[in-house]
Amino acid sequence: MRRLGPSMMVRERVNPTIRVRRGHRLLSGGLLGNFSRWCAWYPDRFAPSPSSVPGIDHHWMTCSSLTVHSIDLTRDIRSPDQLERRRQPVDFSSLRSVGSSGEMGSTSAVLHRYRYYSRLAPHTDSAFQMPDHVVPPDFYIVVPIITEGKQSSLITIFSLWNTMMGTSILSMPWAIRQAGFATGISLLLLMAILMFYTSYRILKAMQSMGKLDSGIDFSDVCHMILGRWAQVLAVVSSLLTLLGGAIVYWILLSNFFFNVVNFIYHHSSSPHSSVSNGTDYVCPSMSPPSHHGNHSNHSGSFLASPHPHDEVYDRVWDEQYTVPFFLIAVVGPLINFKSPTFFTKFNALGTLSVTYLVSFVAVKASKWGFHLNFQGVDIPNDLHNIYIPDFRGTFAALTGIAALAYFVQNCVISICRNQRHPENNIRDLTIAYILVAVTYIYMGVMFYSAFPLNKDCIEDNLLNNIADTDIMAFVARIGLFFQMICVFPLLLYIFRAQLLFSLFGDVWPSVKHVLGLNVLLVAVCVVFAVFLPHIGSIIGFVGAFCGFSYAILLPCLVHMRTLFNNGELSILTVVFHSTLILLGLANFIGQFLILGKT
Repeated sequence: MRRLGPSMMVRERVNPTIRVRRGHRLLSGGLLGNFSRWCAWYPDRFAPSPSSVPGIDHHWMTCSSLTVHSIDLTRDIRSPDQLERRRQPVDFSSLRSVGSSGEMGSTSAVLHRYRYYSRLAPHTDSAFQMPDHVVPPDFYIVVPIITEGKQSSLITIFSLWNTMMGTSILSMPWAIRQAGFATGISLLLLMAILMFYTSYRILKAMQSMGKLDSGIDFSDVCHMILGRWAQVLAVVSSLLTLLGGAIVYWILLSNFFFNVVNFIYHHSSSPHSSVSNGTDYVCPSMSPPSHHGNHSNHSGSFLASPHPHDEVYDRVWDEQYTVPFFLIAVVGPLINFKSPTFFTKFNALGTLSVTYLVSFVAVKASKWGFHLNFQGVDIPNDLHNIYIPDFRGTFAALTGIAALAYFVQNCVISICRNQRHPENNIRDLTIAYILVAVTYIYMGVMFYSAFPLNKDCIEDNLLNNIADTDIMAFVARIGLFFQMICVFPLLLYIFRAQLLFSLFGDVWPSVKHVLGLNVLLVAVCVVFAVFLPHIGSIIGFVGAFCGFSYAILLPCLVHMRTLFNNGELSILTVVFHSTLILLGLANFIGQFLILGKT
């Protein structure tokens, strides 16, 4: 009596004639016999151990532990009495006539190895026990099994928070500057509520359809409920989000690369180089004025750099016109890998970067103090207390950035699908959005309030307001540089896979297709880095469009269409969701209205 799989016991007589039938993966009348019938007869004994991955999981089960004394496939296995009768081992002497070429010869060799291991066994109880590493691939059967999720609520919340924490965090002080202090805080909260609601609607739609554990995406739901056009819009919005992220990453990589090299260059040429008078803040957008009286001790603060540069060095190493091209030599070889597995190992760097930035802003704020003036007029002769408005007409810049900052609709299903207790998904989503909103508001308000100079000096990348000789800023820049070096190939890979699969049905149709697309994407990134290196505007446009189309329009339409199909659609529901759609459209239009004003 021997085991088949984890626990199945088989003991019957075998017809020594072996016939191999291609495609069915069975040896008719031979050793393995009708393997699928055995699985059907003994499902409880043949069940594999549950996988840690939820959803449909393919368990590879092997018959390597099969030990057969004799099996008769012409007879049914019916009673325990028949199973108790002991047989003699099978003699495969008839296999000597099987050819040695092709599939028949390969099977013959495999079965001879069974006999070889049987002769090596010291006891008859060990006959035909074949080690796992020599089991032929055809002896494996794929059995799809629904398994439960193993992800806790804490992991779900952290995954959602980590996914929404992106490059927008560097632009939050600039976004508050564009909207006004009080308006900026209010809009960040309102946008968080709006984006949470649409994410909630996506989860509810998947749960109501029973599709949360099915492996399909929201774009597939759009196709089923709204039609092909909705799926195309979802895919295009997703691709545009990835392309916008790649452009922003290239601009930031150029910026970090430029400042890291500057730091090394200045400290190597002037080991005692430091920011004059301890002022580590700068105003790159303002020319140094002529200072008088109380202003003199802050003269270095207005310069884009607090130290002179070599003219040749400045001409060769220019952030806007040369560094984006130098970056091609660094990043170019990394984006042509066929598999991005290596780069996924560095995803944890994103969490470390966000944690460091939060600490960085806290340290700078404690050093600078808070500089806020709500009195309605500038305080004379005090550059640190210029009037701060609570509202500005360019607030659309903030809503555009916030739409992308809170954008998780395209992967909320994938994250929540792994939840061990799916009934807690809505609660976990709520907590995640609260944490994300708190993080963004903290970064924006803290840096905006503490920045010592005119708030109009605040850049769309807050690190641009820190001198390139600052040690903490150097650590932040070099850390973000290496993190983005690892993430950028992933962005291009996902973009390439989605686009090429949609067009050709294959993520790698040929080297020419992949190389050509990569060259085109890098060229687009370089063009933006040279001619429009403003990440705030790019994030605003991409966020406003994707927020309108994918994050607001499609979830609302899916919800209303589902209610309509069930006969539950009310006028109030139509008015409410139509208002949300119009707000998303207004946000996108607003990005054009503020061009040149930010």
